[in-house]
Amino acid sequence: MYVSKLSLENFRNFEILQVDLENGINIVYGDNANGKTNFIEAIYLCATGRSQRAGHDRELVRFGQKEAHLQAVVESEGSCKIDVHLFKEGKKKGIAVDHISIKKLNQLFGLLLIVIFTPEDLKIVKAGPAERRAFMDLEMCQLSSLYYHAIRRYHQALKQRNNLLKAISKDRSLQDTLDIWDEPLCEYGTQIMDYRADFIKEVAGIANSIHNDITAGKEELTLTYRPHIAEKDQYSQRLKRSVDRDIIMGSTTAGIHKDDIIFNINGNDVRTYGSQGQQRTAALSVKLAEVELIKSRTGNTPVLLLDDVLSELDENRQKFLFEHIGEMQTVLTCTGVEDVLKKISGAGKVMKMVNGSIL
Repeated sequence: MYVSKLSLENFRNFEILQVDLENGINIVYGDNANGKTNFIEAIYLCATGRSQRAGHDRELVRFGQKEAHLQAVVESEGSCKIDVHLFKEGKKKGIAVDHISIKKLNQLFGLLLIVIFTPEDLKIVKAGPAERRAFMDLEMCQLSSLYYHAIRRYHQALKQRNNLLKAISKDRSLQDTLDIWDEPLCEYGTQIMDYRADFIKEVAGIANSIHNDITAGKEELTLTYRPHIAEKDQYSQRLKRSVDRDIIMGSTTAGIHKDDIIFNINGNDVRTYGSQGQQRTAALSVKLAEVELIKSRTGNTPVLLLDDVLSELDENRQKFLFEHIGEMQTVLTCTGVEDVLKKISGAGKVMKMVNGSIL
């Protein structure tokens, strides 16, 4: 699987951009603030229907313009075109596959499989639980339409329950209606717990093997899924026990939206006791494990997006990463290209980014 062509119009700092990409390593280099990360973001958006950075679609439309258009041509067993239309105001985002509009994002997931690796991903071990949940959700939504449906319905119910909690703080007679939203939270929450437990178990095995190779057998990496509610059959009880606190807080304080992943190296919590090098090695192992998991689950090799991540990795970790890129399409951004070219054999395409244009 690879992207053969990317076309952008009025997206971020791009006025018009059309680029042919190689089914191999594509390097986009240039000074900061010229559009390299925006280029990565465009591919990510075509794959997932959302930005990994912006909170609102209107932020993605070029300054002074009313709408933006992105198109990715994806080659796999066949060829397909993914079009995304973004609007500054008044209209919702539109997505089409081969010029046929889709109504739900689960119709998009899987058409362009991606793994993204950024400097922020190196902090996945050290960062808060929200970043680790986002990591789980992105990969599982790509791999399972059932998971996407469950997580979407869960967050819809969660939003409604939180709105009701705020209303109850002003009118206690509304408390009897909480069960309306507790039921879907329990139903979809327990489904999500099962999906996440299986996913982390599979990723953990692959990541440990990779981590073992990077550290020459000196370290064992374990990932443990830590659900906020330990037992599925306790879900309803936990929600009921938390009601008084929830009303005070105006939000639901128990559930899968509080889940976490624990990283251990040789039995020690990496977040608390690991060095920065160990934390980065664990993050790299997990990212490469994502690639292997997608390959084993789908039979397709994903597109690897590396956004200025090399500057955050030492020589040993860079070498290991390059060795594992293999025949996978990779889009890599960096500032200095000469040093990168010395380490990568067979770079398919090298492009200089200047003020939103490819030279």
